[in-house]
Amino acid sequence: MKELLKFRNLSYELLNSTVLDDLNANVLQGEIIGVIGKNGAGKSTLLHLINNDLDPTKGRIQWVQQGFTVEFVEQEMEFYYSNEVSPLEDALLNKWSVPNHEFSNLSGGEKLKARLASGFAKHAHLLLLDEPTNHLDKQSTELLIQQIKSYKGTIIFVSHDRYFLDAVSTRIWAIENKKLIEHKGNYSSYMEAREQKRLSQQREYEKQQKMVERIEGQMNELTSWSSIAHAQSTKKEGKKEYYRVKAKRMDAQVKSKQKRLEKELEKVKADPIVPEYKVCFSMKANNKVGKRFLEVKNLTKTFADRTLFRDANFTIQHGEKVSVIGLNGSGKTTLLKVIIGNETVEGEVWVSPSAQIGYLAQEVFDLPLEQTPEQLFYEATFDARGKVQNLMKHLGFTASQWREPIGNMSMGERIKCKLMTYILEEKDVLILDEPTNHLDLPSREQLEKTLAEYSGTLLVVSHDRYFIEKTTNSNLVISDGKIQKQSNGPSHNIDNKDGLCLKLETERQEVLGKLSFLTPNDKAYTEHDMKFKELTKQIKLICGDY
Repeated sequence: MKELLKFRNLSYELLNSTVLDDLNANVLQGEIIGVIGKNGAGKSTLLHLINNDLDPTKGRIQWVQQGFTVEFVEQEMEFYYSNEVSPLEDALLNKWSVPNHEFSNLSGGEKLKARLASGFAKHAHLLLLDEPTNHLDKQSTELLIQQIKSYKGTIIFVSHDRYFLDAVSTRIWAIENKKLIEHKGNYSSYMEAREQKRLSQQREYEKQQKMVERIEGQMNELTSWSSIAHAQSTKKEGKKEYYRVKAKRMDAQVKSKQKRLEKELEKVKADPIVPEYKVCFSMKANNKVGKRFLEVKNLTKTFADRTLFRDANFTIQHGEKVSVIGLNGSGKTTLLKVIIGNETVEGEVWVSPSAQIGYLAQEVFDLPLEQTPEQLFYEATFDARGKVQNLMKHLGFTASQWREPIGNMSMGERIKCKLMTYILEEKDVLILDEPTNHLDLPSREQLEKTLAEYSGTLLVVSHDRYFIEKTTNSNLVISDGKIQKQSNGPSHNIDNKDGLCLKLETERQEVLGKLSFLTPNDKAYTEHDMKFKELTKQIKLICGDY
């Protein structure tokens, strides 16, 4: 494959803070490169640099071949307008079931699919995609995978979706500690190679530390003998010269040992492994009296000539955890807006007057982007502000971000800013619209754990079926203009195969989580590794491309 472009010592700084440092890489024609990293690592920044939206602080991006076109589909856009719809774009819009409505009237998934269709239809030599699976249901994600695999040009995309990364990536770019790590292969093979490298580095570091300990012990012993010899040379009459020579010889041996240690360290240069990035937070709920949170009767919602749902009836109890599931455009977000009173509707909607509701919208543009976290939480007391700063640290923010505009943050960091409000306010009802969008994997896993332990009422929209399985116990399924409430289990799925596949995938992810804390030397590693391989084999056999 021909080389398309390359980075040479590429660096980028924002507000005197280094985001990307001394990146060197190349891109070949026809590659599909997945860019991964934690929230705020600089993934979107890298795409903007490639698209020439930003100027590097140092280094450059060199296009090896001239005349190449670049198209960028950003992860979120508040406004979007397409001048002309080409035949290919129109075909993709129909394929992805995007209705012919104003952009502002489309669902989150439909908005993204409209922009993806426009991006693919441009036939650019290089297509940049920033989190292209956010908001997409399973069917739309599969269509996107097919579209990417059949694309004639080169694609560089940012994603936190492990399944999607494995399905399409031919190479991985991992941004860690402001550096870029290249790996040929998909996400799973990268993570396996990364773990082996970390284990090898840890072994080399431990070996080096043992060597340092041994040589330093010998140096300390010689130093002690030298000190005794120096002391004796001042006291022993007739033997001063003997002890003085002995002391000098000891000093020379200490210096020799020290030089030997320095040379050995130069050869090995094994650094301790950097601790894994972790996110930690919890949510509490005020105790509420009463059984019901919500009761809906004869609920009907129509937009122009389109009916989302008709004559729906259901009840949600306090403490119940409910997922709202359905295809893109089925009305999930609209239902949430109806419940919080932001959308008119036919029928009756009763919400407990004592309920303290926290609503997390899927949009990331409703924050005051010009403000800093310090300004956003200015009403807090001194102790409370300290609590906010400590929470930011546990969410993966740096200390300097306390006084930096929210508009400079990544989309994932903005979602975390919104989550902080509900973590601090201890709401007894949380209504969350696609809360895992933009979040990195550690943040998703911590949110999953937190919501599983949350004692309040939860109503959540998500296309992440593993997340739903872990955090909710019942579902509101929107399909064919109806809303049906079902228990959370294999029976609520579209068919038995889907239920079994979801169960197997849940088990596999649990085993994978346990494996991540073990090394091949641990007794339990072999057992869990065999279990993981067996579950993987069952999923491939039963579920195929599930």
